[in-house]
Amino acid sequence: MKYLIILISVFILSSCKTETKKQPAPKAVVAKREKPFEGKIIQIDTTLYNSFKSPALKIFYTNFNNETVWQITALRQFVLSEFKNAETEGLFAKDYNYVKLMDIEKKISSLSDDELVDYDLLLTFSFQKYIKHISQGKIDPKTIYDDWDLKTKKTDVSKILIKAFKEQDHFAMVIDSCKPKHEVYKKLKRALSILNSFPEDTLKSIATLDKIVPNDSLKAIISIKKRLIYWNDLNISDSLTAIYDSKTVEAIKKFQFRHGLASDGVIGKGTINALNFTKTKRKHQIMVNMERWKWYPNEFAEEYLMINIPDYSLVVVKNKDTIRTHKIIVGTIKRKTPILTSKLSYAVFNPTWTVPPTILKEDVIPAMLKNKNYLAKKNITAYDTNGNIVSADNWSASKAKSYRYVQSPGSYNSLGMVKIIFPNKFSVYLHDTNHRDYFGKTNRSLSSGCVRVENPLELTNYLLKDSIKYPMDSITSILKKMETKTAPIKSNVYLYQWYWTAWSSNNKLIFRDDIYNLDDDLYKKLQE
Repeated sequence: MKYLIILISVFILSSCKTETKKQPAPKAVVAKREKPFEGKIIQIDTTLYNSFKSPALKIFYTNFNNETVWQITALRQFVLSEFKNAETEGLFAKDYNYVKLMDIEKKISSLSDDELVDYDLLLTFSFQKYIKHISQGKIDPKTIYDDWDLKTKKTDVSKILIKAFKEQDHFAMVIDSCKPKHEVYKKLKRALSILNSFPEDTLKSIATLDKIVPNDSLKAIISIKKRLIYWNDLNISDSLTAIYDSKTVEAIKKFQFRHGLASDGVIGKGTINALNFTKTKRKHQIMVNMERWKWYPNEFAEEYLMINIPDYSLVVVKNKDTIRTHKIIVGTIKRKTPILTSKLSYAVFNPTWTVPPTILKEDVIPAMLKNKNYLAKKNITAYDTNGNIVSADNWSASKAKSYRYVQSPGSYNSLGMVKIIFPNKFSVYLHDTNHRDYFGKTNRSLSSGCVRVENPLELTNYLLKDSIKYPMDSITSILKKMETKTAPIKSNVYLYQWYWTAWSSNNKLIFRDDIYNLDDDLYKKLQE
C-alpha cells in the first residue's frame, strides 16, 4: 500500500510537470439554455462547418455544444426582418441569402432533422456576415484605396452573437448596438428614407446648355421646372411656361444651396449635372456614404476637427457642440487630399516650405527649364546634397531632382503664415495660403493635397489655448519678426479628415459633388 501511494504521487507530480510545459487548449464554455424552446435541439455533425469556410461559425457552435440554436420563432423572424430591410443600413438582402432562407422558413414545420441543421447553419453564417457588415462595412477601404489610412475594424461576430443569445430579452438591442451611432450616419439613414418616399423618377435628362439667366426663354426651362417640382424645390399649380421667371429662380437657388453650388440663380453646367441625377443614382450615392461611415471610428474624442473634403469644410467640435467652422481648400483629383485620422501635434509660425517630390517634378523643374529666374521669383532656394546653395547659373537639369528646394517664410510663402502638424504617412498638414481669394470660389479642389484653412490664425490661437504665451497680439508679433517658431498643441485635439457626399438636414436632402469620382466605383464594388 505504501509503495502504491508513492507511485501515485510520482504520477501526479510528473503529470503536473507535463502540463506546465504544454497547456492544453482551453475548452469553450458551453452556453446554458435556461429557457424552454419551441423546437428540438439537434446535434450537428461538425464536418458540416467545413463547407462554410468560416472559423467564426465553428467558434459560435462550439459554445453551444455543437447543437442547433434557432428554435425560437421570434428570433428567426427578427433576423429575417433585418435581412429584408438591409437596404435601410445601406446593404443588400441578397448578400444574406434572404430569399432562400425565407423559402425554408415557410416550410420549417415539415423539415427533417438534417434540413433543420442545414437551415440553422445557413442562418447563423448569414447573420454573422450581416453583423460584420453593419459593424465595419462590407469592404475594407485599404483593399481599394492607397490614400485612405483608417484603422481597420475587427468585429468579433461570434462574441456578439453569443452575447445576443445569452441576453435573449435584449437580442435586438445587442444587434442594434453594432450599427454606427454617429449623427451623420443617422442623417444618411434619414436621407435614404426621404428619398424612398419620392415617386418613381420618369423624367428625361436635360441637355447640357449654355448658362441660363433670369428672364431667359428656352424650351429646356420646362424640363428644368419639372425636375425642381419633382425634388420639391418648386411648387407650381399653373401650367408650365418656357420662361425663367422669378419663382423658378428662387427654386433654383434652393436647389443649388442643397447641392453645395453657388446660389446665384444662374443655371450652368454644374446645376444641370445635379438636376440630371436620377432618384436611383441618388440612392446609390446615399448607400455608398453609409458604407463609408461604417469604416470610420465608432468613438470620437471629446474635442476634434472634422473635415469633410467634398464639402470644403472644417468644423471644431467640443463635447458634441460645434464651436467653430472654417472654409477649406483641398487637393485636386490628381493630387487628392488623403483620408485619415490623427492627433494634432504643433503649429509652426512663419513656416518654410520644402517643395515635395510631386510638385518638384510636375511644376518646379518644368518652370526652371523655361526660366532660370523662377526660383528667385518664388523666393525658393535650392540646396545640393552637401547643403550648399545652388545658384541659378549652376542649377543643372540632370541634378534637379537631387536638390532640396526651400521657400523662405513670408506672405508669399505657399503655406502662408502658419501650418498645423499632425502625424501621418502622407506628409500633409493644415496651413494658411498666399491665395486667400480662393476661399471665395465654390469649387475649392485646388491644392496639391494639403488642406488650406481660411482664418488659420484664429484657429491656431484657439488650438494653442494659451492666453499668456500665445494671445493674438503675441502671434502677430511673432509673425512680424519673420522667424520660424514652433508652438506645441498641448490639449488632446484629434483630426478626422474624411469624405462623404450626402446627408440630410431638416428633412431636406443634401448632396455634394463627388470631386474624386469615388461614389460610382464604390457602389459597383458593393454589388459584387
